[in-house]
Amino acid sequence: MEEKAADNFTFISGATGGVGRAFAFACAKTGALFLTGRSEEKLAELKEDIIRKYPFCSVEYFPADLTDEHSRRKMFAYIEGKALSFSRLINVAGADIQKAFEKYTDEKIVFQCRVNLEAALSLTRFVLAHREQGLEIINISSISGVYPMPYFAVYSATKSALSSFSSSLRLELKGEGIKVTSVEPGGIYTRPDVCKDIKGQGLWGKLSAKTPEYVARKSLAAVRKNKRIYRPGFWNKFIAAAPRLLPIGLRMRFIARRWSKLEKDAF
Repeated sequence: MEEKAADNFTFISGATGGVGRAFAFACAKTGALFLTGRSEEKLAELKEDIIRKYPFCSVEYFPADLTDEHSRRKMFAYIEGKALSFSRLINVAGADIQKAFEKYTDEKIVFQCRVNLEAALSLTRFVLAHREQGLEIINISSISGVYPMPYFAVYSATKSALSSFSSSLRLELKGEGIKVTSVEPGGIYTRPDVCKDIKGQGLWGKLSAKTPEYVARKSLAAVRKNKRIYRPGFWNKFIAAAPRLLPIGLRMRFIARRWSKLEKDAF
């Protein structure tokens, strides 16, 4: 086994996406990085971009399909071979499939549940066993997980479960110096299709959406303060709280009218 690395690493899943990339650059200023995503080429490019801006940042990466437990095990073995330990975990990887449930295949159900929930739990368990003192955990959930969402049902359910897990874990680890924050953003300006969806939502989308850099910066500040839940922006805080005054059936009918007009798949 190699000698233990001197740096404490931040582990970022979904690192090559817009949000993961923003977290990588935000964390590169102060520490070392371990990055994972599905594409080795994109990970290598991201490493080069980071080192170009932060030459003294130590960057490790390993391509993995987080929906595949064998792929995760290979990544875990690589990490253990490098004797890396972690001061921060940021679970970003996710899939935002949006369509009527009857249009799903079994494969899509399994895929979305695994990447949105199972992978985050698996990575969390591993990092807890390879942690440094004062570990911080950020789980990227969604404002979509606050209420049941017709036509976004699987995504909403998995993100709700991730937020619930985060809150439970936070209490379990109370007293051990470990901080756990669930981040529940609205729209984030990332891929072109996502930006198009945000624009299509009109004023609602514009008020809710934030840049990846904003979400990364504010989320890191929130976990430092050990906040249980962080919702980026006033509008997202408002839409999570105010509609609770209305009957849930009325809320879901409103959501259904909005989301039934949009449809997108992933991967």
